[in-house]
Amino acid sequence: MNDSQYNLLADEIILLIEEAVEDCGTDIDYEGVGGMLTLTFKNNSKVIINKQAPLHEIWVATKFNGHHFQFQNSQWTDKRGGGELWQFLSKAISIQADTEITISAG
Repeated sequence: MNDSQYNLLADEIILLIEEAVEDCGTDIDYEGVGGMLTLTFKNNSKVIINKQAPLHEIWVATKFNGHHFQFQNSQWTDKRGGGELWQFLSKAISIQADTEITISAG
């Protein structure tokens, strides 16, 4: 993948995540600026999702850990555990919001 392809895919996934959080039915503050999306929860914890353009990755930092995702086989996959980005985000957001939340691209 070249830089242009990466930037299109990364910008798209960050926008989709922002829209999914907005539509999830739980009050989560979010702010997207310059390839970074910050989710802030009622307990003041944060999830930060940002582009890592030099590595062609999406990084997700949570209250508990950080993960690096790369685009493989038409999805963003965790380099460490192989999990899919949407599943990881649903779990991480649920933990930090202290309520069950499922987010997805559609």
